[in-house]
Amino acid sequence: MPQYRRARIPGSIIFITCVTYERQPLFSTENTVNLLRYAVAQTRKERPFEIVGAAILPEHLHFLWQLPPNDCDYSSPVGPMKVLFTRALRGQEPPPTNLSLSRRKHRERDVWQRRFWERSLCQPQEVNLYLDYIHYNPVKHQLVTCPHAWPYSSFSRYVAKGLYSENWACQCQSRPSRVPDLSKIMNEMGE
Repeated sequence: MPQYRRARIPGSIIFITCVTYERQPLFSTENTVNLLRYAVAQTRKERPFEIVGAAILPEHLHFLWQLPPNDCDYSSPVGPMKVLFTRALRGQEPPPTNLSLSRRKHRERDVWQRRFWERSLCQPQEVNLYLDYIHYNPVKHQLVTCPHAWPYSSFSRYVAKGLYSENWACQCQSRPSRVPDLSKIMNEMGE
């Protein structure tokens, strides 16, 4: 079996996708989104990184994380983040007995898919394209008609900084706006 090798670039910006187990819509309430935010905040205390961009959708999430200058280990924070969220969500009760033998053997729960998808971004144009993807993702999944209408993303932070207009890719009130061309990366998202 071939081994998957992750690119390790100190200080890089990493695009990360995590998906819930069997695509359960775990992040469809403000309470569970807040549990995830808490898990991320706790993880950042142990393994510092900057959140460049984020979108939390009901059954998956996307992050852009900027690692510290001498750090190239972006996979280490993902595991603790998942564990902290799982513990907060499910508590300390034993795993359900209807889990697969493999999940029981590895002491895994019914919260996350096993792995996560990542990509190291090296060029500013790449970072901007992935930010566009993250911010447009709730529209792509037909959760809202405009990025500004999704409360669980970094879009409003970028609008406040003047880096996006509030009506970027907006389709509400029958005002057609230019939708970003994301075709170059659409199949690289891990969702």
